[in-house]
Amino acid sequence: MRRYVEGDENTLQCEIRRYSTGGIVMRWPGLGAQEHDSWFTCALHHSQERFVITTFLRHTPAGGDSTQWIHVGDRDLLSTSAVMAVLTTTPVVHAGLLKDKTLHCQFFVDHKQANVTVQWWFQRRGERTKLFTHSSRTGHSEGKGVSIRGLSNAGNASLKLPPITQASEGTYTCSVLVPPLYASQDNILSIMEPPRVSVNVGPSLALTLGSEQKVSCDAQGYYPLDVTIEWLREPLDSSFIPEVLKNILFSSHRHHQDGTFSLSAFFLLQPSLDDSGYKYTCRVQHQALLTPVRKSFTLTVTEQDSTLWYISVFGFIIFMIGILVWLIPQLIAAKRNSARKMY
Repeated sequence: MRRYVEGDENTLQCEIRRYSTGGIVMRWPGLGAQEHDSWFTCALHHSQERFVITTFLRHTPAGGDSTQWIHVGDRDLLSTSAVMAVLTTTPVVHAGLLKDKTLHCQFFVDHKQANVTVQWWFQRRGERTKLFTHSSRTGHSEGKGVSIRGLSNAGNASLKLPPITQASEGTYTCSVLVPPLYASQDNILSIMEPPRVSVNVGPSLALTLGSEQKVSCDAQGYYPLDVTIEWLREPLDSSFIPEVLKNILFSSHRHHQDGTFSLSAFFLLQPSLDDSGYKYTCRVQHQALLTPVRKSFTLTVTEQDSTLWYISVFGFIIFMIGILVWLIPQLIAAKRNSARKMY
């Protein structure tokens, strides 16, 4: 068993149970087996879901009824042989959409030319579907995704899945039958697609006092649905705790044809001079992300340039004077023409 187990005792969970052959009485083909053997299973689970291995332990008692459980006292020492093991290193799988994925399943038997039947089943929303079956006794196979050569040479019953879609999410069960022993391992596949995060402004934003800017943060293409978007206002000095903005509006969740979702969070930025030099950060959290995604910009706020204001006013006055200079002669000429017509 140690050949296939990784981790120390603090990461392993071990469970030993009696195993019933369901009334089937037969001699195990391995060395030293008897019709009246007693059976146990030893299941080792890694606490971080790195693998699950189930090993069959055979004990040959001195006589007794093979149909009855042998009595095991608290201090009894049983000598057993590990004769078969079924292992998966993918008990829990997270996969992205349209990605290729292989679910691991491998078995080991203590004798050659074993009579092995391997099956893969898929269960989703209460419906169970057979994906693959192979019998070494007949050589007959149904389904696809498992290498027959790998089965024969190394007991490798791993299943290669087609590109992942939403319909791929569910429980895949690999079962191995070597009479009278039967074991199965579950591989739970869930889709995890991280969001693509963007904001509608660059890394720096300059505004004049009295102006405003709509700022939006978009999280796109994520799965499953739950996502958290926050806008933070934080000084450049990282020793201060950032402020979570409250005046944030959210769009509705948008559902795309590929099954993913999108969401936007936006607000209207009407800065004061005190806001200048602050960093505004969009922080997005999703279960497909190991750490939140952060997109930031630094705000600069300036007062309106009084020089430009004076130039504008002065230009307006000059323009009005020019109009008056042009209009006054026209009015005088018109008045003279009117007087001549009267005489």
